[in-house]
Amino acid sequence: MNWQVVFSTFIAVFFAELGDKTQLSTMMLASSKKAPLSVFLGSAVALVLSSLIGVLVGDTLYRVVPQSIIKAVAGGGFLVIGALILLGRI
Repeated sequence: MNWQVVFSTFIAVFFAELGDKTQLSTMMLASSKKAPLSVFLGSAVALVLSSLIGVLVGDTLYRVVPQSIIKAVAGGGFLVIGALILLGRI
């Protein structure tokens, strides 16, 4: 187990999830359903499952597509999204 990768992944995902629509939705559900443990379990399982899908797709892409292409496409995607946000289109 590479603990440096575990720690850096935890930090990246933890801070990316703070204050995003998923967390806001979870807070809304917890306050409206009066069942915080059920909301926690549902949201935790959903996050784990979506992370599993991301890892499986990422691992498959890494095996099929050269890393330089993955980096270029990901970087280009972030640039496009950033430009759209700055232009007020998103």
